[in-house]
Amino acid sequence: MTLNQHTLRKSRTFAGKGLHTGTYSKMTVSPAPAGHGIVFRRTDLGEDALIPALAEYVSSTARSTTLSKGEASVATVEHILSALTGMGVDNALIEIDNIEVPILDGSARYYVEAFAADGLEDQGVSRVMLTLPEAVEIKDAATGSWIKIEPAETPSCQITADFNSRVLGVQTASWTPETDYAREIGVCRTFVFFHEIEFLFKNGLIRGGDVDNAIVIVEHPVTEEQIAELSGLINKPALSVTDGGYLNNLELHFPNECGRHKLLDLLGDLRLSGGYLNAHVTAFKPGHTLNTNAAKAVRALLKQK
Repeated sequence: MTLNQHTLRKSRTFAGKGLHTGTYSKMTVSPAPAGHGIVFRRTDLGEDALIPALAEYVSSTARSTTLSKGEASVATVEHILSALTGMGVDNALIEIDNIEVPILDGSARYYVEAFAADGLEDQGVSRVMLTLPEAVEIKDAATGSWIKIEPAETPSCQITADFNSRVLGVQTASWTPETDYAREIGVCRTFVFFHEIEFLFKNGLIRGGDVDNAIVIVEHPVTEEQIAELSGLINKPALSVTDGGYLNNLELHFPNECGRHKLLDLLGDLRLSGGYLNAHVTAFKPGHTLNTNAAKAVRALLKQK
């Protein structure tokens, strides 16, 4: 069955601070015509500050994916791209008035809830599926990570997340067209290890991070003083560690929520291939650098056709 292209029925606006920069931004996601694809516009930089959501515009993958074209950049694009992909949106204009997409609760939940409530508009034009002439495989010898994208009649994606963590263990997650993205993937939040937080703060990252938008994994023993220091950094009182090895700021949606979030990120990053992949994707220890390199490889291969 041939699917048609879809866009949003109406515009939706989201606002909040960015995870890494801590800057406040307002972002409006609007309908766009058939064939438009997904494009960002930095409204604070003018009407022409447009950045297509394509892999050749990736400028950074330091803990998130940043796109840049000319003087315009937009950081942490993976969650909104994942939401649009998972909900079946082909065309959208994303207007934002600052450098980083709002982190909200650390997942794609608020996007998918809004898009589901409004419904989508069938644009009456066939969706162009990206069909590869051969498999693409990207490896990182240093980490042992890899992604393989193989031509397939039915799209699917399966990931294995392994952080060598006693708390997380090895987690798997998968997606097919039958998966309820909104309920099973879109609600899964980003995560961070407790021992990484100080380093990230000192290196100018997660300035907008707090326990309202991230799962915090406590891999190693910590003192009450360390927890108190973190509470001060993020202005949250009375944190503690659960028996399962997480901060008690939230309850997990799924035992493998962190693995599912890695799948959420992968679906968003792979959207930078330029559309929907007619492929089976298998990934081991995926991350933004590996994901976006895979999207670049897909685009390079398709240009050779």
